[in-house]
Amino acid sequence: MQAQLLFSRFIKCFCIGLILSLLGCSSVQPWERGTLAKPQMALDPYPLQSAIRAHNYSSREAGASSAAGQGGGCGCN
Repeated sequence: MQAQLLFSRFIKCFCIGLILSLLGCSSVQPWERGTLAKPQMALDPYPLQSAIRAHNYSSREAGASSAAGQGGGCGCN
């Protein structure tokens, strides 16, 4: 009896979650794509600056870091 109640609650919660996740899907109209393509909408709005910072960090912290960069800490590879 207890297992059936737990299973029915699980099914109800799963169905509600599935419905809510499907409601989040929508199609993007052609005139809205320009807004989504703006640099402000990117996950990393400054990719060059992030790459330079990652390079500097990996060259300074090569001994203690798990990054792929190697060096002695002077910044030269």
